[in-house]
Amino acid sequence: MKNFQDLPLNPEILKGINKAGFSAPFPIQERAITPLLSGSDVIGQAKTGTGKTAAFGLPLLQTIDNQKRTVQALVLSPTRELARQLTDEIRKLGQFTRTKIVTIYGGQSINIQLEALHHGVHAVVGTPGRLVDHLKRGTLDLRSVKFVVLDEADVMLDMGFIDDVEFILDSTPDAKQMSLFSATMPHRIIELSNKYMHDPERILVDSDELSVDTLDQYYAVVGDKEKLSALTTLLTKEKPQSCMIFCRTRYGVRKLTRELERQYQSATSLHGDLSQHQRDHSMDLFKSGRADILVATDVASRGIDIPNVACIINYEVPDDSLTYFHRVGRTARAGGSGKSFTLVSRSEFSNFARIRELTHANIKPLRPEDEGFSFSVSDDRYTRNPGRYNRYGSSGRYGSSNRRGSSRTRDKYGNSQSWGGKSKSRSSGRNNNR
Repeated sequence: MKNFQDLPLNPEILKGINKAGFSAPFPIQERAITPLLSGSDVIGQAKTGTGKTAAFGLPLLQTIDNQKRTVQALVLSPTRELARQLTDEIRKLGQFTRTKIVTIYGGQSINIQLEALHHGVHAVVGTPGRLVDHLKRGTLDLRSVKFVVLDEADVMLDMGFIDDVEFILDSTPDAKQMSLFSATMPHRIIELSNKYMHDPERILVDSDELSVDTLDQYYAVVGDKEKLSALTTLLTKEKPQSCMIFCRTRYGVRKLTRELERQYQSATSLHGDLSQHQRDHSMDLFKSGRADILVATDVASRGIDIPNVACIINYEVPDDSLTYFHRVGRTARAGGSGKSFTLVSRSEFSNFARIRELTHANIKPLRPEDEGFSFSVSDDRYTRNPGRYNRYGSSGRYGSSNRRGSSRTRDKYGNSQSWGGKSKSRSSGRNNNR
């Protein structure tokens, strides 16, 4: 398949593809669409931002009989933001068909969803918890479903939705076509596919690793108390038109957002404590460009497609190594380019070492003083090349004195005056930004 016009799709769907501006298919689309159109089950593994939605969205639209007002297709998503995004993308592709799609998720009034279901829909995109709620209420009938998609399946299982997913799948007919898309393939995903899928075709485009060609990755070693100063300097230097900053906790997101607002930065936040209206408002501000910075927990790091994100900043190193790749996957999407920056404190050395072990890409030191650190998985203490430390420890360019013979030395975090802030003493405490 060289272009979408070669596919045996309805004219209305092809018209929607042209209207959406699609031309040559991405690899996951090229390899998954044809077997799905032929009726095969498919397991697709591909990194984020590679066009998975169209890979299953086009066969989904082709499968639906618009003359029947029954639910014929079901898409499961781990988060409400992703569910709404999937709905928007599928609607865009099927804008010239008469396919009715509803999004079902928690945080929205159930009455809105009840009304849409009452009028009849062809496809449902939803999160597991709210779908189970409707099934138990008897307000959602899946007996006519013939096409099922599990998107970001590994995330759904990581979030503890395995029982809900199985309950939903058990509510659909045995004779159905099923596809599963995931960035990683843990054992639980394989078990799920063995239980519910029939001789699936396995498509491995790429694991959730980032392209060396399109994403430049950097790290800087800074003390916990110097992270805000380092971040401010980095934003001033890079001047990104759109930037996502990730923290590990909701408290960390709220605190950092307030600090950025005090500096008159155009920032908004996204975390689990926000209401659906607040989450929608934050996403709208960032997507429309009215906010240049989105500070988020990892709820936003999977699947959310925000075009043209210039850079990602890991204000805190994630505890789970794979989360790093999900975070930085928000930039350099669909063949584009981007940058990522990770601020690493002493207490995060071990987590950062695990990330470096997993990636084939080169995460480069941002500054000369960040070179020479050795990150160990065994413990969180660092070791630094003594010769390199002595060479740069007191120089005017890299240290805190303009005289090479000065008795003043750099602190153990390698902080430079160019980053601002005071030096951190050797008795410094642990991370205060959590």
